[in-house]
Amino acid sequence: MRRCSGRASGVLLMKTDELRQAYLKFFESKGHKVLPSASLIPAGDPTLLLTAAGMVPFKPYFLGTAKPDHLRATTCQKCVRTGDIENVGRTTRHGTFFEMLGNFSFGDYFKMEAITWGWEFVTRVLGFSPKQLWITIYLDDDEAFEIWNKTVGVPADRIIRKDKKDNFWEIGVGPCGPCSEIHVDRGADVGCGSADCGLDCDCGRFIEIWNLVFIQFHCDEQGNYTPLEHKGIDTGMGLERVAAVLQNVPTIFDTDETRIIRDSAAGLAGVTYGEGGLPDMAVRIIADHVRASVFMVGDGILPTNEGRGYVLRRLLRRAARFGKLIGIKGVFLPRVANAVIDVMRNTYPELADGRERIVRTIQLEEERFLVALDQGSAVLESVIARVQSEGGSCVPGADAFRLYDTFGFPFELTVEIAGERGLTVDQSGFDKAMEAQRERARAARGGNAYLDEASERYHAAIGEATTEFVGYDRLEEQARIIAVIGSDGVAAQALCQGEQGEIVLDRTPFYAASGGQQADTGVIVAGEGGREGDAVGAGAVAQVMGASKPLGDAVVHAVRVTRGSLAVGDVVTARVDEDHRAAIRRNHTATHLLHAALRKVLGSHVQQAGSHVDDERLRFDFSHFEAVGPEQLASVERLANEWTLANVPVDVSLVTLDEAHRMGAMALFDEKYGNLVRAVRVGDVSLELCGGTHVARTGDIGMIKIVSEGGIAAGVRRIEAVTGLGTLDYANRTRSALREVADILKVPEDSLAARVDRLMQDLHDQEREVHRLTQRLAAGSIDSVVAAREMVGDVAVVAAAVEAADAESLRNLADQIRDRLGSGIVLLGAVTGDKLGFVACVTRDLVELGYNAGAIVKEAARAAGGGGGGRPDMAQAGGRDVSKLDAALAAGVEAVRARKAR
Repeated sequence: MRRCSGRASGVLLMKTDELRQAYLKFFESKGHKVLPSASLIPAGDPTLLLTAAGMVPFKPYFLGTAKPDHLRATTCQKCVRTGDIENVGRTTRHGTFFEMLGNFSFGDYFKMEAITWGWEFVTRVLGFSPKQLWITIYLDDDEAFEIWNKTVGVPADRIIRKDKKDNFWEIGVGPCGPCSEIHVDRGADVGCGSADCGLDCDCGRFIEIWNLVFIQFHCDEQGNYTPLEHKGIDTGMGLERVAAVLQNVPTIFDTDETRIIRDSAAGLAGVTYGEGGLPDMAVRIIADHVRASVFMVGDGILPTNEGRGYVLRRLLRRAARFGKLIGIKGVFLPRVANAVIDVMRNTYPELADGRERIVRTIQLEEERFLVALDQGSAVLESVIARVQSEGGSCVPGADAFRLYDTFGFPFELTVEIAGERGLTVDQSGFDKAMEAQRERARAARGGNAYLDEASERYHAAIGEATTEFVGYDRLEEQARIIAVIGSDGVAAQALCQGEQGEIVLDRTPFYAASGGQQADTGVIVAGEGGREGDAVGAGAVAQVMGASKPLGDAVVHAVRVTRGSLAVGDVVTARVDEDHRAAIRRNHTATHLLHAALRKVLGSHVQQAGSHVDDERLRFDFSHFEAVGPEQLASVERLANEWTLANVPVDVSLVTLDEAHRMGAMALFDEKYGNLVRAVRVGDVSLELCGGTHVARTGDIGMIKIVSEGGIAAGVRRIEAVTGLGTLDYANRTRSALREVADILKVPEDSLAARVDRLMQDLHDQEREVHRLTQRLAAGSIDSVVAAREMVGDVAVVAAAVEAADAESLRNLADQIRDRLGSGIVLLGAVTGDKLGFVACVTRDLVELGYNAGAIVKEAARAAGGGGGGRPDMAQAGGRDVSKLDAALAAGVEAVRARKAR
């Protein structure tokens, strides 16, 4: 590090990584535990799409639903925010990906320490002059004012009081409190020069670098604020923003790390960043979006059409299309992704470890986008043809937005192509459609509350209740009922015979559904005896249909009372169904073996992308970019069964997270791990972090049989398998089906394949002969159809009802008639099944005169209750009312006549 020789001479000129380390080391010296960044996938939190702030991994601690391993923590948290994607690149301030430096207190220190340590760090470690710094506080936070003014020594005229909108942090029901921000004045030469320039001016002179949140209240559903017994601290310092100030560069895109990524994109486009205009904007978009995408894919997110996968897809496609706008040819995002990994690998070594998987995922998505872009071009041509055929001069905004939203077709490109054809594009209509989509997205994201609706209901019903899980060691346990919830979701005192509801115990052997593993089932009994077969009156019995952990560590048992009643305070016996648990154990351990076998056969890029384990079968989703071949699948299955037959021990140990990483244990992207984790080792075959239940030895699994394999999303495959007696059931069902088919075909089972192959060949030969005869018949009728043409002015028009087996036959016949005409228009209609099919062709000379096959076939189809369209030279459509075939053909001819009359 060196001191900046420019205007702010006291400020240390820090590289970005030096700032990371300085922050973490400073708070480590203040007794904080330095924790690694959590995943971008919020663990066990249905209220959030992505990790968007440093406090997200610590929500349960602030809520009081979990106890932290450390009362003080500090992190550099990777974050993605997507509320203003459209502004990224258009300004130099917005970005989707950023790193948040933060220090946190969970009921330990409060305002005094947070403020004084904050001042110490920015003045002594970062070297900012007190004269550069301004402070904001909440309107009536006199405690914060006193600390800043009296203890720290900030002049009163540099402490600005702000209202709730600016300096009070809350996101719905849950913990909240006032906040205080530290701002840096970068100097008059940076700003707008206005005499009124101040903290609220967005000219760039005043930059907020740190937000200190004082979590001291709980906000309820009615908006009432209650002081918390255990207060907390949540601070956030944007790494890139502070780095830009320290390095005396204009924006977050000019810092030492981001600049390398930015210049990589500029180099691919052959442009020099800093000259303004579209190239600069596009380069910023590519740099930011690819950086975000690399981290998202690194954390196990894959491009899809919903949720966080859709966010990833949108980022990648936006980056790709802006690359096209500035002249980058072909697939280029993987090269930018490699630059991101090279820059960030020292801080995030997992990016280098997953390079192949990350880059390949991004490459495949960009390739899909290029195909979609081609499709969008064809759709735009159809839209332009329709507008021109209707005599219009403007492409509707709704069509432009459909191109943008469905095909990723840039609005700017739509404007350019339309302009070449003498058309404008409805910008206001496009903007309205865009805003409507944003409203839908905002509604889908919800209010970003600490708790979703279900969690709020449980919080009201069970409060801070917790349950000790003892089910790893035993399947039966004496416990006490500490909460009862009725079928209406409201806390109750008891459940009576015939009622369904939920019960919370202080201790339980029931495994709550989590990590893809189905919950245990069984019974809860009270009173003497109480087993299900006992006489009436021997005790209360409730069937346990499942268990979950909707809030913190409380295990909620879904029950149906079959005898007597169960009330809060009752001492009961909780008993797990042993056979059900044993079947789940077999299937769960089998997923670990299949995971290991897939990695051995297909490669180390294979990562778990999801799973489901119940008592009947297992489902395992994994990252892989192509179909698994039959030989590969057989190798995976054989390898897993070899390990099963070896009867190796399955050992479970509790270790620290650091120890687990040193051991090489595999962890899941979307799981949240505490300081102590369960490491499940299967001999020397597999080592994974897992909270599920497992067999003692692999021989307990029996046999593993893969029953299906297929793709479920881009770059994600799914295997389904059965184990134990499930394999016998599967084999028996398969054998029974084979025997039935063999009986139908009257051949032995071992001759089935040859017989079916022969039948398929015979069928194919017959279909080919039918097609040949149909073509011959059609060709024979062409002369008569052409001879029956009518002249609309000087345009020859063939409009005829024909016989055709399918749409392809209809197209072929239309092509032959068009070629026979030389110049003219062809409109054919045929009944296929219970529907009508139409094809229209227009020869090139007539297309140039303004005749449009799409407009003609559309009118014909409309007369038959259908629709369709296509290119000006060829178009297809369908109709629902077969009785209207003649009327439809007449409507098509009228469309030609109407065009001729213009």
